[in-house]
Amino acid sequence: MKAHTRETQATMTPNKSLQFLKEGNQRFQNNLKANRNLLEQVNDTSEGQFPFATILSCIDSRVSAELVFDQGLGDIFSIRIAGNFVNEDILGSMEFASKLAGTKLIVVLGHTSCGAIKGACDHARLGNLTALINKIEPAVAAVKEPVDESLRNSGNLEFVDKVAKKNVEITIENIRARSRVLAEMEENGEIMIVGAMYDISSGAVEFY
Repeated sequence: MKAHTRETQATMTPNKSLQFLKEGNQRFQNNLKANRNLLEQVNDTSEGQFPFATILSCIDSRVSAELVFDQGLGDIFSIRIAGNFVNEDILGSMEFASKLAGTKLIVVLGHTSCGAIKGACDHARLGNLTALINKIEPAVAAVKEPVDESLRNSGNLEFVDKVAKKNVEITIENIRARSRVLAEMEENGEIMIVGAMYDISSGAVEFY
């Protein structure tokens, strides 16, 4: 499989880009890989890059977007931060990727058993991590069940995963609310913004 060129990128639509990622994750789950020569892709992309998707994911070592979607060099912009939330710098990166570099899809990818989400559920406080946790805690408050405080912590993995999914939803809301550039592109059908959850036990990505 060759690296994307300006011409192949131009043929990508938001829906086609999403389908590419779904097919790549299916290959990953089946322990298959597209036939690509990475060193050849190094050469192919040495004078330019033409990715089709931008993926915001967690720093978790088990959740590499390039691997779980079976993508090669030059295929995706990968943004990683614990808890996969957005701030001004990440929004700026997304605007560059979409408006200037031509990606057609933004994916906010959460995952099960997320350590950052667990920290938010436990209201962890530690140095600079405290500010990061504060940005995720609105997702904890937005998940109303269970009501029993003794069950609203990292020991309840079902609760943790519900918070992780809610955090993805809130992040997408923040992208649309805080980036006029991306909101307008989505309204015009130039890009699609979607959420997804990666299951660390199965390797499957569920889009929603």
